[in-house]
Amino acid sequence: MYTVLVVSIIIVIVVLLLAVTTTSRAYSYKHTVDSLDNNPYLEEEERQKQENENKA
Repeated sequence: MYTVLVVSIIIVIVVLLLAVTTTSRAYSYKHTVDSLDNNPYLEEEERQKQENENKA
């Protein structure tokens, strides 16, 4: 009976430590943002605007 309790507590502690470690690493991750010069979606949007202006 006590062995099941001890094993269960060990599993809970391991899972808790893994969750804390993962969350800590996620918050310390350095996110980067692409500059607007290298954004292919912005180029496509500008091209569509120019085509619409030429049609009008």
